[in-house]
Amino acid sequence: MLDQNKTYLIVGLGLLGGKYAQVLSQKGYRVTGIAHRQSTLDYALRHGYIQSGKTEDFAGLVAEADCVIFGLYPTVLLDWVRQYGALLRPGTLMTDVSGVKRGVVEPVQDLLPEGVEFIASHPMAGRETSGIAHSAEVDFAPANFIITPTPRNTPAGIAWCRELAETLGFRRISELTPAEHDHMIGYVSQLCHAIAVSLMCASDNTELARYTGDSFRDLTRIARINDKMWAELFLWNKDNLISEIDMFTDALLGLRQKLVDDDREGLEEMFRLSTRRREAFDQR
Repeated sequence: MLDQNKTYLIVGLGLLGGKYAQVLSQKGYRVTGIAHRQSTLDYALRHGYIQSGKTEDFAGLVAEADCVIFGLYPTVLLDWVRQYGALLRPGTLMTDVSGVKRGVVEPVQDLLPEGVEFIASHPMAGRETSGIAHSAEVDFAPANFIITPTPRNTPAGIAWCRELAETLGFRRISELTPAEHDHMIGYVSQLCHAIAVSLMCASDNTELARYTGDSFRDLTRIARINDKMWAELFLWNKDNLISEIDMFTDALLGLRQKLVDDDREGLEEMFRLSTRRREAFDQR
């Protein structure tokens, strides 16, 4: 169990940062927060997600924090650590929620004062909505939590990050290197968003709501997207995403060719393969 005598500072009270604050506060931990907007801070205070917080002049909050959780985009995280990292006390443990790790984890570790440890992690629990007002909708229980340690992390730091995930309610916790994480995320997350966005942008869908069934709704749920965050994540991991788009394109073109060739058996075999793989996925 996490030490309830420690203070947890959430930097960035958005969808996931807000959910972290909500769960930790409900479980009796002392949680403070830093937000960009006063309205966000007011919401967190009003709902009891944090005990105190600021939008500026927050040096005191940083200095008193025992553990820091960053709910920031990668570029904002790096800028924040460059500007305020020196305020962190030795012994402070830190983690994040960022959807990409290469180019983030090691630079952050390089910037930190001696004795401050950053153990990167990624809660795979995002939604198509954003902002703290939607954080209560997030459910950690069925989601995966990925820790992405480097050789500079200590066993104690990694154990703390795992305990944090368990306290938050994640049932499946895994470890990957930052490079392994970004390769994986290019397929299971970013490619899925790219397909959903492309499907919505392929034609004017204005009138389709009258006629579509669950297939179109399910496939395009995540096309309602946070433009700034996902543009940054796509570009940050573009080599992996481009590779996955190429692989998907080859598979789609293969299906197209079966149509051109009237290859019923080829289509049926492709459908059987997809069914087997989905059944195996559902059993895990």
